[in-house]
Amino acid sequence: MSEPTKLESALDELLAGKTTDEIVGPEGLLKQLTKAVIERAMNAEMKHHLGYAKHSREGRGTGNNRNGKSRKKVQGEFGSVEIEVPRDRNGTFEPKIIPKHERRFSGFDEKILSMYARGMSTRDIQSHLEEMYGVEVSPALISQVTDAVLEEVRAWQNRPLDPIYPIVYLDALFVKMRHEGRVENRAVFVGIGVSQEGAKEVLGLWTSATEGAKLWLQILTELRNRGVQDILVACVDGLKGFPEAIGAAYPNTTVQLCIVHMVRNSLGYVNWKERKRVAQDLRAIYRAATAEQAEQRLVEFEERWDGKYAAIGKMWRRHWAGIVPLFAFPEEIRRAIYTTNVVESLHMSLRKVIKTRGSFPSEEATLKLLYLALRNVSKKWKAATTWRTALNHFTLLYGDRMEAAWNRPAR
Repeated sequence: MSEPTKLESALDELLAGKTTDEIVGPEGLLKQLTKAVIERAMNAEMKHHLGYAKHSREGRGTGNNRNGKSRKKVQGEFGSVEIEVPRDRNGTFEPKIIPKHERRFSGFDEKILSMYARGMSTRDIQSHLEEMYGVEVSPALISQVTDAVLEEVRAWQNRPLDPIYPIVYLDALFVKMRHEGRVENRAVFVGIGVSQEGAKEVLGLWTSATEGAKLWLQILTELRNRGVQDILVACVDGLKGFPEAIGAAYPNTTVQLCIVHMVRNSLGYVNWKERKRVAQDLRAIYRAATAEQAEQRLVEFEERWDGKYAAIGKMWRRHWAGIVPLFAFPEEIRRAIYTTNVVESLHMSLRKVIKTRGSFPSEEATLKLLYLALRNVSKKWKAATTWRTALNHFTLLYGDRMEAAWNRPAR
């Protein structure tokens, strides 16, 4: 076994005989050490700033010297600690470890944002910080920390995008928010793009009371202005107004009705005991080899289930024109289009966050929370293992469009 280092020996000596409360309690050793380390670091920063050590003769006649200390409380996971901040006579000293006007340790704001992104209310965050760390945080401070994200949201919403996305999912969640003095259900549209590398990326968030050609055109025009020259396949939930809008913005894009929404909406009519069987029969439709075979499977589905769930067959018939584009693609591309993991995971995560709130006070508050939740979810996204095979098929089918989009100057 190796000999302990000087630091390890010093720590062993420091901690010897100490109870847990004496180490991490409200006035414990951790807080005292934090205070001592920060103050020593600030004094070292002051020495570097002035260019000479305290009481050194080199400081005479330099035009600037130390000018006492000020006190301020700084908050962190261990609670709050009062530190002494050195000052210089000219007022030019800017400490790096705890910047001027900063009253929270690095990482503390991230703790607040992490809790907020998981749907915790301001009051919940306030209580949690007090219970876990003994830190008293005002609602105003929590709002200040979360509001600082809005600038990040605006930059994210306007960032440049790739020239082409093989697949784009456009989906909607309905959220209660205050608009023009009253609380109403408003749609929040989420755009998810799959890049040529197979990486999944949230393209943007848009809110509206309704959907239709005008809204779709607004969203698609924004994507084009941000650099998206072409979309190969657009998967959407419902087609109200979308074909006209996509024809104006991206005339060559194939519009595919999202299969996961068709299945989810269908199972909404089915009792729990029969959901598995109905889902299997629906799978036989959208996994068919050809459009003709899929229609035959639909006929068989109607013969089996129309007695109980006639609405399902009628719904699939009504939306058949939006479903059949799927069957023009090889299996690898179909799997990429109707793979539901990303959409399902996103829905579950966002709904879990939203359901903790009765309503949102504004559109900005809604976008702020959803952005933070999306940021957490998207960290776990990975390219599908079959993406390379799908990309080869996309290249065979649309190679000229893919090359043209990357070579065409942005508008």
